[in-house]
Amino acid sequence: MSKEQNGDTNGARPEADFAEAMKELQRGERTAAALEGHLDSLEKKIEELLAQAEKADQELKTDPKDASDKPTDDTSKSTS
Repeated sequence: MSKEQNGDTNGARPEADFAEAMKELQRGERTAAALEGHLDSLEKKIEELLAQAEKADQELKTDPKDASDKPTDDTSKSTS
């Protein structure tokens, strides 16, 4: 009978499994932190775009004639 079959090495295996699980957990934590950073960046960009859209909407509601006569930076960017 080998050592693995009679349980002689079972004491070391759970420790190795635990160490591997901790490594995987650390990898997962790093991945989660990176994803959170990317999501924060996207959220900031979305908020900026929403603020620009709200500003443009308010300008249209306030004085639609002036807004239609002059091109905005946003409209010139979207047509190119």
